Amino acid sequence: MLPEFKIAQLRHFVWVAELKGFHAAAEKAHRTQPAISLSIRDLENKLGEALFEKRNAKTAKTELTPFGQHFLPKAKELIEHHDRLSEDMALLAEHKTGHLRLASVPSIASQVLPDLLQRFIAGSPELHISFFDDNSDAVLKMVENQQVDFGICHLFHEYEHTDKDFTQIWEDQIGVVCPQTHPLADKTELHWEALQAHRLISNGTSRLLEDSEASPLLGQSQFYVSNMISLIAMLEAGFGITTLPRYAFPQESETLRFIPLTRPTVLRRLGIVKLREKSLTPPAQALIDFILEQNRQADG
Repeated sequence: MLPEFKIAQLRHFVWVAELKGFHAAAEKAHRTQPAISLSIRDLENKLGEALFEKRNAKTAKTELTPFGQHFLPKAKELIEHHDRLSEDMALLAEHKTGHLRLASVPSIASQVLPDLLQRFIAGSPELHISFFDDNSDAVLKMVENQQVDFGICHLFHEYEHTDKDFTQIWEDQIGVVCPQTHPLADKTELHWEALQAHRLISNGTSRLLEDSEASPLLGQSQFYVSNMISLIAMLEAGFGITTLPRYAFPQESETLRFIPLTRPTVLRRLGIVKLREKSLTPPAQALIDFILEQNRQADG
């Protein structure tokens, strides 16, 4: 049966060897000399060989046996590996290192998360983050496949996702987006029937209208554009109008207008989605806790 080493015993051995005495090692370890002697004796019993030469006088320097000389670099290597591992795990538990993977819908990814992540990593310069942005369906798929630690998205039909936990963080309203020169641009709010006379461009968030009285609009869209950059380009070119959640509306745009859809009022609930039966890594849990705390402070 192979010997099982205690790190404390290995440290005692290295200190006795380097300091050339049990008394000096005991002072360094803040232990009594008999305790250090007992620790070394137990280690020698495990190894089946003596580590130090027998001393003729108490004042004589402690010398390693040939076996002890061979074992010394091995013991140092084990201690260094143990200390690196302990440090890595301690840093990981404090979310100061490691690898965090998350996915988010583009609206939150571009408008909310940059500031949150900047503040979160301020004290964790060694933390690596892989960040993916895509529509809600794609985010959910990445969560299901465990490609990411958690996702931020809208959970369509929550009752169909019994394997996931959803924590709502944000909420925004669906509105109509059109060019500033469009006939609807001067409206302060809109009824869904007013959109029927105009060319509609649907997108990934159009599904939010499914369970509302505005659902007939989905069958009237002539075009579907999945990429937000392309969608905005088509809107700015006057190609048509679309519906978008407020967070998805490009706030910096000087050519587009967002008009709330009030009949019906459709709200998008956004939050954190994770697998119910899977534990999170310490950095992932720390980021979720940070987001929740920031949200509480904003609401308070």
